Amino acid sequence: MNVVENYDVAVVGAGHAGCEAALACARLGLETIMFTVSVESIALMPCNPNIGGSSKGHLVRELDALGGEMGKNIDATFIQSKMLNKSKGPAVHSLRAQADKQEYSKRMRNVLENTDHLTIRQAEVSELIAEDGIIKGLKTFSGAVYNTKAVVLCTGTYLKARCIFGDVSYYTGPNGLLAANYLSDSMRKLGIELVRFKTGTPARVDGRTIDFDKMEEQCGDTPIVPFSFTTDPDDVQKEQISCWLTYTNEKTHDIIRKNIDRSPLYSGVIHGTGPRYCPSIEDKVMRFADKDRHQVFIEPEGNYTHEWYLGGMSSSLPEDVQYDMYHTVPGLEHAKIVRNAYAIEYDCINPIQLKPSLEFKKIKGLFSGGQLNGSSGYEEAAVQGLIAGINAAMEVLGREPLILDRSEAYIGVLIDDLVTKENHEPYRMMTSRAEYRLLLRQDNADMRLTEYGYKVGLISEKRYRHLLEKKEMIDKEINRLKSIVIGGSDSVNEKLMQMNSTALNNGTSLADLIRRPELNYDMITDFDPDRQPLPKDVIEQVNINIKYEGYISRELKQVEHFKKLEKKLIPADIDYDDISGLRIEARQKLKSYSPRSIGQASRISGVSPADITVLLVYMEQHRR
Repeated sequence: MNVVENYDVAVVGAGHAGCEAALACARLGLETIMFTVSVESIALMPCNPNIGGSSKGHLVRELDALGGEMGKNIDATFIQSKMLNKSKGPAVHSLRAQADKQEYSKRMRNVLENTDHLTIRQAEVSELIAEDGIIKGLKTFSGAVYNTKAVVLCTGTYLKARCIFGDVSYYTGPNGLLAANYLSDSMRKLGIELVRFKTGTPARVDGRTIDFDKMEEQCGDTPIVPFSFTTDPDDVQKEQISCWLTYTNEKTHDIIRKNIDRSPLYSGVIHGTGPRYCPSIEDKVMRFADKDRHQVFIEPEGNYTHEWYLGGMSSSLPEDVQYDMYHTVPGLEHAKIVRNAYAIEYDCINPIQLKPSLEFKKIKGLFSGGQLNGSSGYEEAAVQGLIAGINAAMEVLGREPLILDRSEAYIGVLIDDLVTKENHEPYRMMTSRAEYRLLLRQDNADMRLTEYGYKVGLISEKRYRHLLEKKEMIDKEINRLKSIVIGGSDSVNEKLMQMNSTALNNGTSLADLIRRPELNYDMITDFDPDRQPLPKDVIEQVNINIKYEGYISRELKQVEHFKKLEKKLIPADIDYDDISGLRIEARQKLKSYSPRSIGQASRISGVSPADITVLLVYMEQHRR
């Protein structure tokens, strides 16, 4: 007789998406089981040894504001931290931290194992059980059945995974772990469309064989800024490990060009589509023939290993070619490879099959998060896992789903892009994808999203009250600075000129002084004798909100217009074939995507403004 167990939610996969999904469900009080092919692979970092980066740091901050774990985990296990793009405006400032891979995974596993209502099970899920379009549970390869009210798929790059370098090809998941070879067939039987994507990773080399003297040292920041809004900044100030920068050269490129026919990417061995914004080194050399060098970031994998990651040189070239090309790079002339670079291709879904809640449109109670949805990156995976987990819990609890729109969060942009746009390659988050990026800064993620986390039940009363107090302090200080006017006395003008700022002819407010490009909140202290001490994060928000007030107001007006279209919900039972004015392509796309709102419909490729007008007229007539 097969083992039969009952749970509220089952999460398939224990990568970054699976961890967040399982924690969200369990923390909301639901009996949750998380399946993994290996408990040693929980929160595994099979590729780059870092969390965050341009736009990805925004995602981690947003996840933390909603009650996720990734920000806390990297704060506890990082070995170097840096704020990127500091020379630019605050909209693109983004945290990036090097992780101790082993410690990152170890701590996350400890959190999971000590979370009430959460069971961890090492087993391969082979079948989904659904009846009449409703998920009922799943079955493992051993035949055990688990009855559930919801299932969250977070399988990452494991579905029918194949690792390839040169003419070596074997069916395995990342880092030599077991692939999941049966679930794909079960998903297809349920009518789920799968596609084949690929990603890759560079070699790891023994640090004792690297000549760092030939490279440029990359140090971390002082002071260090934490990811989580709950982490005390004083707790993360510590000694950091350096990263290093070197470059490829013409010798490297020549070896690659001479052996390009041996690359599985170019010989036709690899069928999956790879990420445009994270290409292999052979792809870079062939596509950007005018470049005489490419950056190579040498990054430590942790405190207790000699392995170093060669960022920027992922490859699927044969082993002998890998040795030859790496040895042409300054500092790597005698490097010994610990793990070969390889490409990995895998099954994932076409995400247009999902609602914005990340529930499958045709299977009630089945949710999907992470790289299974056609995205790339740990951070993109984690936020999708969190949202899928939250909404699986909302489904079980009979509550409304949490759906963030494009004006509220990078998470909203990410999910909206996945479910409304045709993605023919792994999706990567970038600041340029966000229309309202001055509003969606990483520094104000708590101001934007903590209330949602509180309403869902993942943010404590204490943390929410702290946020309200912070908002009150910011508003009070901005109003105070706007109300204080100083005149152009000799002493004031002398100080201004010392700061390379223009002298005053008339009275001006302290807020107007802060708006000057060369000045900020801290610099005008001498003009503000009644100033009271404030927390650093409050000062940061005061400074940004005053300095960029005009730009922020403009974006808020754009958001107003955007919200009007998002609020125009399209009836679920609408028949697009009944709308005579729609073009054939628009009708086909609208039927395929089933958009939730007029706003979402307007972002579907192939649906023109004229089609939207026709749709609005039809809806108004239908309403009357």
